[in-house]
Amino acid sequence: MVMDTTAESRIHAKGFNMPASDPLRERIEAFNRQRGRGVLVRKAGRGYSLSSEHTGAPLARLKPTGEADTVQVFWWNGQRWGPSGPFGVATMPLDKALEYVASEPIFWINA
Repeated sequence: MVMDTTAESRIHAKGFNMPASDPLRERIEAFNRQRGRGVLVRKAGRGYSLSSEHTGAPLARLKPTGEADTVQVFWWNGQRWGPSGPFGVATMPLDKALEYVASEPIFWINA
């Protein structure tokens, strides 16, 4: 069987609507691959939940602000997502947010 894999054919094949591409998620997953993997990325609500591939423990939540590629960064406090910064929710461009999560031990306590 030969399948047409063009984007348009996947979107409209047999009446199914495939999700549109998600540039932020693609960048998060690319960062994860560059770092040797270890993080699961899940789109949830209006943000992205990152969890440990090894333990399944929540690591961080990235919530887009709607301004360019800026995201709010939350950490799992054991019961819910909370502010990751000492003075509230850290807000920064996605690339900086990914570096922040990768380098700050607080995100990896339960990983």
